[in-house]
Amino acid sequence: MKVTVYSTPACPWCHLAKEFLTEHQIPFEEVDVSQDEAKAQEMILKSGQMGVPVIEIDGQIVIGFNKPRLEELLGLNHEGS
Repeated sequence: MKVTVYSTPACPWCHLAKEFLTEHQIPFEEVDVSQDEAKAQEMILKSGQMGVPVIEIDGQIVIGFNKPRLEELLGLNHEGS
């Protein structure tokens, strides 16, 4: 599974998303789009979004910290959550 988090240092939702992945021991590549213009353009092309976080999981795009969608794509669904 390949997970990429497009984020910026000042984004609180980005921090939450990365903490969530770390808590679940999901390895991910972090891309700081405030420092990498090419990656920022790549993120916009893939997602149609300029806001962060944008999370890519095996080619599937998740916009924002959408915990239920992340759990679904990562196979973390739990009963009652």
